[in-house]
Amino acid sequence: MTIKIFKDQNANAVFIENSNGVQFLNSLQATMDDPSDVKINITDISKDINIFTQVPFGDFVDQAGSSYGANANDVCNALNAEFSASGSSTGVPPTITSATTVNMTQGDTLNYELVATKGVGYEWSNLPSGVVNVEGNMRKLIGGSTLTVGTYSITAKAINYFGEDSETISLVVSTPPFSNTKSVNFENQDYLQATAALLEPTLGRSSNGSGASDAWTISMWYKGNTDSRGQVILYYGSGTSIGQGGYMELRQTNNLSQKRLRFRFGSQNNYLQLTTPTGSITAGTWQHILVSYDGGTTGSASDQMSTYYGRFKIYIDGTLQTTNNTHGNYGYASSIVGTNFRIGRLTSGNSLRGSRVDEIATWDSDQSSNISDIYNSGSTHDLDLLTDSPNHWWRMGDGDTYPTIEDNVGSADFTMYNMVATDIVTDAP
Repeated sequence: MTIKIFKDQNANAVFIENSNGVQFLNSLQATMDDPSDVKINITDISKDINIFTQVPFGDFVDQAGSSYGANANDVCNALNAEFSASGSSTGVPPTITSATTVNMTQGDTLNYELVATKGVGYEWSNLPSGVVNVEGNMRKLIGGSTLTVGTYSITAKAINYFGEDSETISLVVSTPPFSNTKSVNFENQDYLQATAALLEPTLGRSSNGSGASDAWTISMWYKGNTDSRGQVILYYGSGTSIGQGGYMELRQTNNLSQKRLRFRFGSQNNYLQLTTPTGSITAGTWQHILVSYDGGTTGSASDQMSTYYGRFKIYIDGTLQTTNNTHGNYGYASSIVGTNFRIGRLTSGNSLRGSRVDEIATWDSDQSSNISDIYNSGSTHDLDLLTDSPNHWWRMGDGDTYPTIEDNVGSADFTMYNMVATDIVTDAP
């Protein structure tokens, strides 16, 4: 057999073109068992192991394929000259020069290569799950697309015969920049429904408003329609006999071409109703809506009506609306129980028709004082970064897969009813 052995001056290492691969300088030694022998042994003296035993001297060739000598003695001496360190690399351990801090965004793939002067061998430890070496290139790392946000410490070593250099590589995985590209489109009879009981700590109450503990806020982006009929945007409350028990309902009402919002809180006969000015909703235009409740009493004394109405605020595009207020039997003095939570429907005749909804969020507190932060001058943003982040947040398409609209904070996922996958549309404020 032919064994090609040569020294690479740049790598400061000996290469053996077979399964033994790269070897350190000064770690190899060529010997003969007998001065008159024609066979050669090669030993790794640093590891005290035999690499080749009793190989005919003529089988060893250099990088060009030429023989190292005419006899075993000459070949043995020539090989030992190749195995020795010489020049500027003598006695110099490696130095890692590549970056020791690596930044990547969650979901991306790592592409990192370890670089070291006079490095010959390389080792890694503490690799995070999913981060691996590139086959055939021990210095390179790839993977990491499944890593969660955080910092991971990886130990890297570069080694040669004279020593090693070890560095801790800090892999910093950051949150992807916020992106809002999708919303949910509603046509006649389309609606979303979630388990309302999961929202009861946020939107429910047990009696006639006990104060801040019963307060809540609802925020969303809405793109209204031109249909002449009134249509429910959001409904929360009584279940089997929808509208008979306590509930809250936000809908778009229409006066010819003048669109507006109507919010009702109570029951079919006992309620408070606040309506925004005509023209406050512009069909075909994305608008931000926020409705808040301070948690106080909402009925049923006739001389307290202004106080009851004042419990609620409606903002459109960050502006507090002056509402037209009406009531049934001086308001509502009972509970709101979470048995039904829907977007886009009350009963079959009250569904949205050609409207789109995006970025719905709820808080278990009155966030009206933070309207400027939530509205954010009309730019959607990561609500989790707010000082008071929401208790529930539905992105309405971004990161969702039909037929589920995920609750990104809680566990109250919506299910899409009478809808198809294409109702998640590429349209967003």
